[in-house]
Formats: sequence, C-alpha cells, structure tokens
Amino acid sequence: MLNNITDWLAQHHTLLYWFGITSFFMFVLSLLLLPWLLNKIPADYFMHKEEKHKFNPFSPINIIRNLLGLCILICGVFMLILPGQGILGILLGLTLMNFPGKYSIERWVVTRKGVLESINWIRKKGGQPPLQV
Repeated sequence: MLNNITDWLAQHHTLLYWFGITSFFMFVLSLLLLPWLLNKIPADYFMHKEEKHKFNPFSPINIIRNLLGLCILICGVFMLILPGQGILGILLGLTLMNFPGKYSIERWVVTRKGVLESINWIRKKGGQPPLQV
C-alpha cells in the first residue's frame, strides 16, 4: 500500500509541484483579500429574517458577481484541505454570489461554531463593529 502511494507520488511530481504553487498563492491571496472583504460586510447584514429582492440571473453584473463568487467559493473548498482560510473563503464566495436562497445559506454558515467568532475577530482588527446575527 505504501509502495503504491510512493510510486504514484513519484509519477506525478509535476502535478504535485503545481498543486503546491497553487496552494501557496491561494494562501497568500486569502491572507490579503479575506480580511479586507470581511470588513466590507455591513454589521447588520444578518439582522433581517430574509432578504427579498428581484433576481435577474442574466444581468451582466450578476454574471460577473456569480463568476467571481464561484471562483472564491471553489478556492475556499480547496483551502479546507490546503493552507488557507477555507470556511471564510466559502462564506465570502457565497456572499458575493447572487442566487435564490443565498441569504439562508449564509446565515447557516455564519452560525456554525467558531465562524462568527473568527469573522468578528478579523473585523475587530480592522476597526469594524462585530457582525450581529
């Protein structure tokens, strides 16, 4: 079994090399962007019960926001196993995207144990008031 793993690693060293470089850049990017973006969320964003607005999936701004949010969401999922702030990346990707039911998913993620405390710690360091849920 261990032989199979070492053989696979030896055969795919280029893949592992690029995987490591990508991991490093995602880690640095998350360290730079996530605190700035988390400080942009209004403190009362999660105070209302449900966000109700008309949704137009084909407007250019929604397409751009959804593509950017999807990229950050995918990076957040990868950062769950790679170095980086995975849960915060997932939350940020969901926040940027615009789709029906987004608000309830965001509330669910934020209310997970430790997530709100982490976000509020980052916001405190940035001089912003804590998020209220």
